[in-house]
This record gives sequence, structure tokens and C-alpha cells, in this order.
Amino acid sequence: MRYEPIVPAPGRAKPPVNKIMTAKEAVSRFIHEGSYMGMSVSAAPAALIWEIVRQRDRIKSLDLVTTSQIGMSSTLIGSGLIRKIEMAYNWGGIEGEDKVFRRAAEHGIPQPLEIEDYSNFGAAMRWQAGAMGLPFMPTKSQLGSDLLKYNPKIKIIDDPYTKSPIALVPASNPDVGIMHCARADEIGNVQCLGLYGNTDILARASKHVIVTVEEIVTQDEIRRMPNLTTIPYYYVDAIVHAPFGAHWRESSFYYHHDLAYGLDAYKQFATQEGYEAWLNKYVLGTKDWDDYCKMVGYDRLYRLMLSEHKYQRFGEVR
Repeated sequence: MRYEPIVPAPGRAKPPVNKIMTAKEAVSRFIHEGSYMGMSVSAAPAALIWEIVRQRDRIKSLDLVTTSQIGMSSTLIGSGLIRKIEMAYNWGGIEGEDKVFRRAAEHGIPQPLEIEDYSNFGAAMRWQAGAMGLPFMPTKSQLGSDLLKYNPKIKIIDDPYTKSPIALVPASNPDVGIMHCARADEIGNVQCLGLYGNTDILARASKHVIVTVEEIVTQDEIRRMPNLTTIPYYYVDAIVHAPFGAHWRESSFYYHHDLAYGLDAYKQFATQEGYEAWLNKYVLGTKDWDDYCKMVGYDRLYRLMLSEHKYQRFGEVR
């Protein structure tokens, strides 16, 4: 076989410039009608999701890819923004049954939802393949399940070395990845504390990346603890300062999961009318994330922060 050199793809490294902007600016610039959007799991990028919904008349429709989501993706689904979801798990978790997702999946309310299923590990491997510039990733985690029956994109081949079966999952390269992390500097070096799932892999796989953070810190502070920088600046397009930006979910070392709020929200989500009443109050009824936090109550949010700090605080050695 004749040797053919591989021509490198054009680079897409982002420059080290000031990337701080509002959620409204970031969503307007990087999320458009028909975008293929990736979303992180820990912590949930609620502030960005709320802003996407506020701009739904412009965006109209999105395809969503995630590993697992609890509640936050349903804010997009219930708003009629999601045409297709590629996922492993989308449910209510500790809050209980997610009726928003079920209505869309089973009855097409508010619009039909196409679902492409993977396992959690298989979904993460799709981003890993995309991050590495590979067309697919081999994994055994899909074998022995009904995923093979319902998802024809998962291919089974014989391992050329052992001859045993192995599954291939296709790469995923979102047009834009949205995520919430702990802190970043102004040029986009992002640091994650505690649990962050596959957030870093999503950033590496995505063409554009928007990150909301609890804190914006100096470059000197980033250099002081460089091992925490899980997403370097050259992957990042926009940094949005959004304290409590994962509410009602948790942000490790910053604040606890607001279970009471989530339980109440899921009661309202039981009907489409209840969901729309919640949406009109907490999302469409607020002009930005700070306005939402004021509606929830900063006193409530600070209590969640104190609850988290009772057990863990960044910088402590226990």
C-alpha cells in the first residue's frame, strides 16, 4: 500500500484574550437554530439553559448530546427546543419521575423527541473519540444489552487481535459545549473542583465552548494551582460569571443541592400546564441569572452554601 501523508486539520485553538461576557452575549454568539449542543452533567449549566430558553424564538430547535442529565435538560425539552437527544440517562434522579421527558418521549408533547441511546460509558467515549479526532471509539460496555437492538449506530466487529466481539460508538463533536465549573481566569483557563464528570472531555470535543463559573480569579491564582486547570484557555470561547449557576443542582465546594426546590419543581412538571407556569415564573419571568437568584432568594442560596461548607470547603485538609 502506498504511503499517503496525513494532512493536519486546521487548528482551532482559541487565543489568550479576554473572554468574559454575559450569558445573553455568549448564547447569542455561539448557539443558533439547528446547533448540535453538548451539555455537561456536573455541575448542570442552569444559567446558560435558562438563557437559551429566553432566546428560544431565535434558536427554535437544537439537537442535544449528553451522558446523563437530571431535570435541567427537561427545561429545554419542555420548552420545545429539543428535536433530538443523544444520551445515556435523562430522568428525575432523587426528585423522582421526570414527567417532562416522558411526555415528550411517549406523546410528543410539546413536540416529538427523537432519542438515540447509549450507555453512560459509551456516551462518554463518543466525546473521547471526538476529542482525539477519531471517527469512533471501541468499548465493551454496549455488549449484552438492548442498546444494540435500538441503536443501529452502535456497530459490532470482531477484535482483530482477540477475535472477540467489540462495540464501536461514533464520535461526537458538538457545535457548542455548555458547562458550569468552579472558577476561571479572564482568558478562559477553567478549574474544576470535586466531581466534574466528563466536562473536560466535552470541552475538548466541542467546536465552541461556553463556561459559566462560580468565580473569576486572576491568572496568578490559576498558576498557583495549575494542576486544577482541567480545561485550558485554548478550548474556551466564552466565560460567564454566574454565582449559583448550577441551581437547583449542586456545585461541589460551593453549595448543596436544593432538593426542596427540585421536589417542588417536579410536582409542577407533572403536567405541561404546571411546567409552563413554572417556566413563565422562573425562566421567562426573569431577565437574567441574577434576577432568577433574587426570585429564588439569595438568603436561601447562602443557606445552601453554608450547608456545603459545613462538610467541605475548598483549601481545607481533613
